[in-house]
Amino acid sequence: MTPLTGLQRLEAPSPLPPGGALLAACGEMMVINLPERRDRRAEFERQLRTIGLSLGHPQVRLCAAIRPPDAGDFPSIGAHGCFMSHLSVLRQARDDGKARIMICEDDLNFSRSLSRRASLLATELSEQPWDIFYGFTNGGVRGTQLRPGGQLVRLAPDQRFECSHIMAFSGRAIARLVPYLEAMLARRGGDPDGGPMHVDGAYAWFRHAHPQLTAIAAHPDMGYQRASLTNVSHPGAKDRTPGVRSVAALARKVKNLVTAR
Repeated sequence: MTPLTGLQRLEAPSPLPPGGALLAACGEMMVINLPERRDRRAEFERQLRTIGLSLGHPQVRLCAAIRPPDAGDFPSIGAHGCFMSHLSVLRQARDDGKARIMICEDDLNFSRSLSRRASLLATELSEQPWDIFYGFTNGGVRGTQLRPGGQLVRLAPDQRFECSHIMAFSGRAIARLVPYLEAMLARRGGDPDGGPMHVDGAYAWFRHAHPQLTAIAAHPDMGYQRASLTNVSHPGAKDRTPGVRSVAALARKVKNLVTAR
């Protein structure tokens, strides 16, 4: 039998659907969603179907987001809730002894090219050890490509991203991350050792404090943030006014269609 060339290997079909290959590489997918945000849940279900998954898949878990009563020392109630929601998922993963998990926020859209790229990306993720994986950096990634022509870049500990829409963590990272975030939560805002902040900033602080952990990112991005009614800040006037609210929602849908990547 004639051996496959490198190009043929890259093009060889995977026995798993694109999303299944990513689950095999990154672990169970935890989808953070406020129970009352049925709109976001439905949109994310549509996104999952583009990579051969659904919210009914046994390795896709819907995780109820936390809405705290106030902002506390966080920038907003939403930022507080997002931080607590990520921490809750990470605590559960630690307690369950998960080797890896992938966290997705419900306003994530997958890129149109991901269904074609996912199997190769999953292969790259499976070929090397890593602790923290960013699937979306909004094009801000820089670093050393792990394989010529590949889709992964190694990140320096001081690289910061304001993105936490799709991330994956190893069990080794989770074991250190949970107490680190809990310590942040116990401090006052503005503490020089790191106090309450947006969770993407907290992840950046954690990586800087733990340079021994291997952090990598997808390049190009696996997805991007979808335009939707915010959970992080107070809704604007257009989302509080009856009649105007539905027009604003339609405008967001049109924007998402026009700006799809």
